[in-house]
Amino acid sequence: MAVDVIMPQMGESIFEGTITKWLKKAGDKIERDEPLFEISTDKVDAEIPSPSAGVLKEIKVNEGQTVPIQTVVAIIDADGAAAQSAAPAPAKSDAAPAKSSAPAAAPAAKPALAKEAAPQQSDRPTAAPATGSPTPPQKPAVSAGGEKVRSSPLVRRIAREHDVDLRQVPGTGAGGRVSKHDILAAVEGGASSSAASAHPAAPPSATPSRPPATGGASASAVLENAVPREKMYFGHYEVQPMSVMRQRIAEHMVLSKRVSPHVYSVDEVNVSGIAALRAKMKSKFEETSGTKLTFMPFFVRAAVEALRKYPTVNSSVDGTNIVLHKECNIGIAVALDWGLIVPVIKNAEEKNFLGIARAMNDLAERARAKKLKPDEVAEGTFAITNPGVFGGLFGLPVINQPNVAILGLGTIEKRPVVIDDAIAIRSMVYLTLSYDHRVVDGAVAHQFMAHVKHTLENWTESIM
Repeated sequence: MAVDVIMPQMGESIFEGTITKWLKKAGDKIERDEPLFEISTDKVDAEIPSPSAGVLKEIKVNEGQTVPIQTVVAIIDADGAAAQSAAPAPAKSDAAPAKSSAPAAAPAAKPALAKEAAPQQSDRPTAAPATGSPTPPQKPAVSAGGEKVRSSPLVRRIAREHDVDLRQVPGTGAGGRVSKHDILAAVEGGASSSAASAHPAAPPSATPSRPPATGGASASAVLENAVPREKMYFGHYEVQPMSVMRQRIAEHMVLSKRVSPHVYSVDEVNVSGIAALRAKMKSKFEETSGTKLTFMPFFVRAAVEALRKYPTVNSSVDGTNIVLHKECNIGIAVALDWGLIVPVIKNAEEKNFLGIARAMNDLAERARAKKLKPDEVAEGTFAITNPGVFGGLFGLPVINQPNVAILGLGTIEKRPVVIDDAIAIRSMVYLTLSYDHRVVDGAVAHQFMAHVKHTLENWTESIM
């Protein structure tokens, strides 16, 4: 029995996904719920389990391709596992399976060829991916017949950025939906000849056999090149196409800097008391709670208390409106080998220290294992990033839209400080607040930081 493997819908507003890696090849035996392939969507990277046990009969969508949800990406022969484990049949009947297995082996080589050609084939469709950042709500376009034009938030955002009327864009998606490829084709079709000449199909000075830079082939204003492409190709070089996640990070960061006027406030905090408490309780905390005791929960709890006192820092901007969020949903930046992701601790104001520690460690572990769900990286109201874990003294992080602020943590190290007119050695850390000056004034930002500092330097909350 053949079982279709479909591109799953990983969130309510997600209508397509990109297959980044097949974990099995055609002809491989697979168990039910065993990871089959990896995908990247507007919101999250994830491993997709097999819907059935059997043998992977055919791979229909190659690595690097983006397809709509519900698209059949592979076929599993559910009877194949039983056939492989069954006793050998008589010699005469052996010939038939051997003959029929030849076509099944062919698709195994097909993904390899597709993967080799992926940089050239997928440059145009994947160069302007979804950012994953929530955008202000927009009324759906209405066709001449009075019907709503079906499209995703990503498509509407691209249309708004490039002043494209969705009613004039023919939809090739399911049910006439305007897909990302449709809107990108419309944008490129309306581009000026001067813009086209600024992004030639291949750099004049580059070796023809090398693929062009992914970002340069896009119509996206976010990933456009800062200088003509021919000026990038000189001497010895290697071209590495951006991964889907890296493209979306690039879009998200450029969008944030373009939208929000970033201002920064830096403060220094004495965390000697917290460092001593952690050193004393670390082993007992892990034995009792089953989770590691890191410094991060202390900073999250301090930030939550400051957000409750200064709610403007826990807001978003909608045109000329300020959206003050009642929940404190704290996004924690997690560095991955292949990029960066920001899972969100929902309703952090309702959790005690232990609850935050457990939630944070769980999200971080599942982020690295590609087990996060789209809603676990959405609806953040404030973010914290920790460059100090890599030894950074402090950083100036980019605001994670649609938030209006992000807290950066520097490395915790012992330094000489003046206390009561005497030089003492204390564990110190620099904290940086990047904030959107459209909403947050300097006075509020420094009051927020002062509250965080006071909470950390005068810690009284039980951690057990």
